[in-house]
Order: sequence, then structure tokens, then C-alpha cells
Amino acid sequence: MAVVEVRNLTKRYGRHTAVENLSFAVEKGQIYGFLGPNGAGKSTTMNIMTGYLAPSDGEVLISGHDMMKEPEEAKQCIGYLPEVPPVYPDMTVSEYLKFAAELKHIPKSERKRQIIDVMELTKVTEVSERLIKNLSKGYRQRVGLAQSILGEPDVIILDEPMVGLDPRQIIEMRDLIRDLGKSHTVILSSHILSEVSAVCDHIMIISGGKLIASDSPEGLQGLIQSSFVLEAVVKASMEELQAVLDTIDAVAKVEERASHMPDCVTVLISTKDNADIREELSMKLYEKKMPIMGMNLQEHSLEDIFLELTERQKETEDAEETVERRDAAAEDHEKKEEK
Repeated sequence: MAVVEVRNLTKRYGRHTAVENLSFAVEKGQIYGFLGPNGAGKSTTMNIMTGYLAPSDGEVLISGHDMMKEPEEAKQCIGYLPEVPPVYPDMTVSEYLKFAAELKHIPKSERKRQIIDVMELTKVTEVSERLIKNLSKGYRQRVGLAQSILGEPDVIILDEPMVGLDPRQIIEMRDLIRDLGKSHTVILSSHILSEVSAVCDHIMIISGGKLIASDSPEGLQGLIQSSFVLEAVVKASMEELQAVLDTIDAVAKVEERASHMPDCVTVLISTKDNADIREELSMKLYEKKMPIMGMNLQEHSLEDIFLELTERQKETEDAEETVERRDAAAEDHEKKEEK
């Protein structure tokens, strides 16, 4: 069941289109990563989803409520942590969370229990009586996260939650997000690939305001060709090894690399349709009495996939822009001739 539905979403700022015809659905009980380079349209989309911005076109449904037609009902289903936590530095943590609970109209009978629960979940209980301005960046992020959970919303939206944190704080924040994912649907925005791949069940990649890929981290591996590359070190000549590789149908490309082992050749073997040829290659080399000195299956990282997909999108956009300029020039030429 989809708890968030984004349909044909577009946002324009004058002539600039920040988000263009964006559509996706978020299923209940998973952690989604919203991934893209700076300026891709992630924050704009987040702000529209949470009701901070109005779209130029399209609609957003949160738990069945249209954000434009039923904003109060839709916002009650969302917990939101912006890139800069909306905390009041001169309040203590407990004062701020009580204030946030009142703003969210949480019933008085529920407030104390919910505040205690979110402080325990985000591990800020020990600093509950300290002023927020005296807390570290990591603790301020946790306090902001605590307020987003108040009210027990169906969906938690986190915009760049780990920006500016040190390595230890990033690990702690990842653990908190995983814990949140056990009881909430989480949408996590980031331009840092390691963050997304470490915690998310599903990844959406946005570039130039358009959704260019949406799949699990494992599924994204299949979106680019030659996702698997086998590095092999074999005690043989290149000619002998090539003769064996020529008998394996799944081999697409062979590249020789410098070998640091005497009487050995090192190659990178790309395969068709992500085929794993290790067993077949091992058997054939054994038959030819060519010892395997090393074999390593390399997978493209999420960084490789991200760069390839965004580069493809940029090439497509550049081609479309070239066609538009050519058509406009041809149209101007025709008008001049008519005159």
C-alpha cells in the first residue's frame, strides 16, 4: 500500500524548472533514499511533499490526503526534519519538545508519554535539561529528529539528515534511522551515496528535476551494462588465455592489465547480462593446465551506477537542447526569408 503518491509534480521558478513531471509512490514500512547531486530538485520535492511549497502542477497524496486540498489532514501524517533542524537554541530539549507537542495538538494525556518515548528513541534523555544552543551538531540533529517523530506520523521525511556530522555521529544517525524504519515509513534525502546505500531498502535517483531510476540497491546493479567484471590472474601467456576465453560465450570484453607475478597474465573480463563465469572458466583452465593464481569478482559500486545514470541523463538533456536550438534557428531563418 502506497502511503505517499507523487503524481506529475512540476515546480517552476520563472523560466527555471526545478522539478519536471515527477511521479513515484512510496510503500508502507520501508526506508527510501532520495538521491541526487546538489541542485537536482531533492529539497524542492521534499518541501512540496511536506506542504512548505505549492507545486506549479501535479499533486501529492499522503495516506490518501491531497496536500493541496486537505493540508491539515495530510500534514498530520508527516514528520519532517529539514536540512537545518528547526530548533530554538534558548530552550532546553524538554521545553522544546513540549512546545512541539503543543503545536502538533497532541492530546495532553499523551504528551508526556510521547516525549519520553521519542527522547529514548533518539537518545537525548541525558541532555533533556540542557539548552539546545549548548549541544553539539549531532545532538541538535537528534533533537530535530525527535520533534519529527512526535505525533506518531505514518511518514518521516529527512532532508540531508547527516550533513555536517562527524563519522561517529553519522554512524549513530544511521542506527537511529534504521530503528525508525521498524515502525515508520522513512524518506531520506541525500547527495552522499554511502549514506543512502547503508540504510535504504529502495533508492530513487533524481537528476535535473527528473526521476531517472527507482529500484533496490541490488536492482540498480542491473541498470547498467557489464555490472560484473572478473579480474583473473592466470599462469599462462595472453595468447593462451585468450584462446580459452574465446570458447566462453558469456565473455563480452577482455582487457589486459599489468601483472606483478612472474609468468602470469592479469585480465579484466566483462561479461554479457551480468553472467558469472567463474566456474566455467576454472574448469576450462584446469583442463588446459593453466593455474589460477587469483580471481576476484568486482561489482560496480553505487557511485559508479549513479555517475553513469546521471551522465546519461545529462547527455540526453544536452541532445534535446541542441535540437531545440537548431529548430529555433531554422524557424528564425524561415521568418526572415518570408519577410
